[in-house]
Formats: sequence, C-alpha cells, structure tokens
Amino acid sequence: MSAEQPSDQKLGEALRLGRGVVLTGSCSWTDRTLVSEADWYPRRTMSAEERLRFYAAQFPLTEVDSTYYAPPSEQQARLWSQRTPEGFRFDVKAYSLLTGHPTRPASLWRDLRDDLPPEVAEKRSLYGHHLASDALEEAWRRFDDALRPLHESGRLGGVLFQFPRWFVPRRDNRAELEKLRERLPDYRICVEFRSPMWTAEERDRERTLRTLEANGLIFVSVDAPEVSGLPRLIASTSEELLVVRFHGRSDSTWSDTSRSAAERFRYLYRTEELEQLAAPIAVAAADVRETHLLMNNCYRDYAVRNAAELRDLLAGMS
Repeated sequence: MSAEQPSDQKLGEALRLGRGVVLTGSCSWTDRTLVSEADWYPRRTMSAEERLRFYAAQFPLTEVDSTYYAPPSEQQARLWSQRTPEGFRFDVKAYSLLTGHPTRPASLWRDLRDDLPPEVAEKRSLYGHHLASDALEEAWRRFDDALRPLHESGRLGGVLFQFPRWFVPRRDNRAELEKLRERLPDYRICVEFRSPMWTAEERDRERTLRTLEANGLIFVSVDAPEVSGLPRLIASTSEELLVVRFHGRSDSTWSDTSRSAAERFRYLYRTEELEQLAAPIAVAAADVRETHLLMNNCYRDYAVRNAAELRDLLAGMS
C-alpha cells in the first residue's frame, strides 16, 4: 500500500448525541496479544500500515500508548496521519519524563542523553529533575514538534497526561498543572489522576475540576478497579472534549507492575456493566462537541469487543 491516503478510505462509525459526536476505540491497535493471539485482524501477517488502516475502518479513535515509553518522531506522526482517513483521531499519551514517572535513560533523545552527568546516565530510571532546566525545556519543545503532523492534519485528538499515584494535590503539583497550557498551547490537554485524593471527596473534587477548567484542561474520567480508590466520576471541564478511559475492574492486577499492560488490564466488561456506564456518559456527551471513549483493557480482543458493544449501546440511546 502507498503511504498516501486514499480518498475513499473508510472511517469507523461515530455517533451523534445531542450537539456532539461520540468516538469509541481502543487504547492500542498494536498490542501483541491483539495482533498475535486474537483473530480480530483478518491476517496475522498484515503490515503495520495495513493494520492501522483496518483498525481505522472499524473505529474512528485510538490512543497511542508507545509515546509514554519513548517520545515519538515527526516522521512517525506523519505516517499515522497519512494512513488514516479524515476524521480519525489519535489521543497521544505524554512521554513519561513529562509526567513525573520513572523514565529509561535510553529513551531520551541521544544528544540529551549524552549531556547527562555520568551519575545520572547510569541510573536505571531518571526523572525530569535530573535534567538541566534548559534540557528539560528542550524535551518539551521536541515533544510538541513531534505532534505537529497530527495536529496540522486535524487528527490529534488530545494529549493525555496520566499522572502517577504520588502526584497528589499539593501546591507544587497544582502549579505543574497550570504550566501545561503554557507548554503546549496549541493542543487539547487531558489530565488523568491516579491518586484518588484529587476526586474522592466532594470538596477536593470540586476544587480539582475548577482548577482544570480555569486552565483550559480536560478532566479524564475513568472506570477502574475498586482497589484503585478512583471514583467513577463522569465529568466535563470543557465544552470541547469529554474523555472517558476504561481500565477494567481487575483488583488483583491493578498495582502489579511485574505484568505486561495487557495482563494488568485483562478484563472483559459484561453487557450490564457497560449499560450502567452508558447512561451517564450519554447525558454528559450531549453537552460537549466531541467525546472520546477509550477501552484500555487491551488483552487480546477485549478492548475492541467492548468498544464496539459500548458504541452500539449508545447508538440505541441517540
């Protein structure tokens, strides 16, 4: 297949609810268990380009998870854009270095890695504070530049900042949130908290939502295992975008980082669970221009099956 986008390429079905459009999809179209252990793709010998084109014909939305582990390149973003039809959306996960997570030194751009002090370069993991301030600013700039092809083609849905559990409601962390819009002014920035302290209590929840709204940031609603302590709060802080991510409900694997992501989120939602979630989503989605519903239970074909089922349930409400 040519890298040029065919004008008749099919786009997966989107829904209309109220004044907005609802897009459903999976948090990965490339997970090994989906590609190698499931029968969802027509052939296991498909190329990366063929798989993305096939996926885009089934769903109008996906999430790019690989950008959390290593920053993307402009060339890769350009290929993603060329291989998908107009109207398709990529939500891109922010690089771990930019969200306070441990980061492999080998994932850094080579020149920035070469400038690290020896005692830092030898660490198993590094954090943003290990870099000189000008090097960290350069990392932000390069991450911004890499997303330009998606943004300019209209395919960048949002940039997901998933903050770790130790990112709690403190003054310095609130200040970090307030800087996001300044650092990436052209993109829709989505914020997912893994610490329940931001939203578990009503007073904290209201303050968190106000802070995000005041800074032009999009709150990411989640469905997660009970052990996470994260409430099932479907809330919008922007008229532009509502985002809900579905992490499954497997208490036993939620915190087990020794497992692969597919194993950690291995959970197939039952129809009645999706029905319970669909009702409040339909209400919230009717008041925003675009809603992104992303299944992160990317074990084999669980995510794509649940994404299609949720889409069909919502279609029955439209």
